[in-house]
Amino acid sequence: MELLGLALALLGAALAGGLAGVGSAIGTGIAGESAAGVMSEDPGKFAKCLMLQVLPGTQGFYGFIIVFMVINKLQLYSTPLIISWTQGLMIFAACMPVALACWVSGIFQGKTSAAAIQMISKKPEASGKALILPAIVETYAVLSLVTSMFLLLGIQLG
Repeated sequence: MELLGLALALLGAALAGGLAGVGSAIGTGIAGESAAGVMSEDPGKFAKCLMLQVLPGTQGFYGFIIVFMVINKLQLYSTPLIISWTQGLMIFAACMPVALACWVSGIFQGKTSAAAIQMISKKPEASGKALILPAIVETYAVLSLVTSMFLLLGIQLG
């Protein structure tokens, strides 16, 4: 029972890293499918397609940042802290903004990137505008990262 707090905190971290990674994998896959179609017609559009495909991959990094913060907070590299159930639940809750928002935003950013890739296949001169569309989705992933970071930083342990 004394490890329940630690288990909850680690579950939150695992969900932050895992769900954000899943969102990124799905999003980059969606954009990659679109990019492959465009590049099969015009291989010269590789750089523009690649830039739009990698955008949904950032959500996975945001999840990883939160995992790293939790690992440091719990001192898992040395002697792990034994924390209360309440503290574990607080860490779990702090991980949820990045876990959920990055999971969903990674997928939707992939869809928006795929549409932007199709846009530059027809109008290569509009690549700057095409980049802005999925970047707007990124805003919410960044806000979730900052939210999780502030929540984690506000939790006092030990």
